Amino acid sequence: MEYEQDSAIQVDIKNHVAILTMNNPPANTWTESSLKLLTKLVGQLNKDKEIYALVITGSGEKFFSAGADLNLFASGDKAVAMDMAHIFGEAFEALSAFRGVSIAAINGYAMGGGLEVALACDIRIAEQQALMALPEAKVGLLPCAGGTQNLTALVGEGWAKRVILCGEQLSADKALSIGLVEEVVEKGQAREVAINLAESVSNQSPSSVAACKTLIQNHRVEPLHVGLTKERELFLKLFNTEDQVEGVNAFLEKRKPNWKN
Repeated sequence: MEYEQDSAIQVDIKNHVAILTMNNPPANTWTESSLKLLTKLVGQLNKDKEIYALVITGSGEKFFSAGADLNLFASGDKAVAMDMAHIFGEAFEALSAFRGVSIAAINGYAMGGGLEVALACDIRIAEQQALMALPEAKVGLLPCAGGTQNLTALVGEGWAKRVILCGEQLSADKALSIGLVEEVVEKGQAREVAINLAESVSNQSPSSVAACKTLIQNHRVEPLHVGLTKERELFLKLFNTEDQVEGVNAFLEKRKPNWKN
């Protein structure tokens, strides 16, 4: 499949993994065009049966992403603000709903919308020198691309309030200790570690992964009894897939499964 891309987001495909590299020097900030491109790319990846996972990272050694270019909001124009909030939300919600596993390889500063894109991923791996923050309130704004909701779901109200209301920056180690990231690695290692983890997803049935991800994220919007009912519903739905038969028989025959997705 030919993926739409430009210099702002570079796409590489390797072993069922799509590697998306934000590339807008010097700070890998998001623009209207790059956000719309991300939305399109996730849509294409969802349709590509050969893609099981994605990794998103930043180019260069200093920034994962510094978020939005504040020049966009300097005029105080509400129409511009409304358009950009919608475009940010659409892009990061599409990423959150990606049917496979998404991993953020945080290779430097992740600020504002730069942290929000990582929060939209399933897993976050941060390099030792990375710093993370949602500093929007410092300039009279707020995180409007899932930051208030996704951060709270990961770390709880107390730490979400320290980060958002008090403007606290988090080191990689602190982020690990509160559950914001799942692993901390040495400088320069996040991309490789994230890709290795993403490649391991191919050991799992893609249809099972998609169903499990839906159920795990369900707790944010529906009560426990609804999630338990959905578990049984999606469990039975897997019996309509070729992968279910292939997975069970491959295990019984002691061979590697050949997923069809």
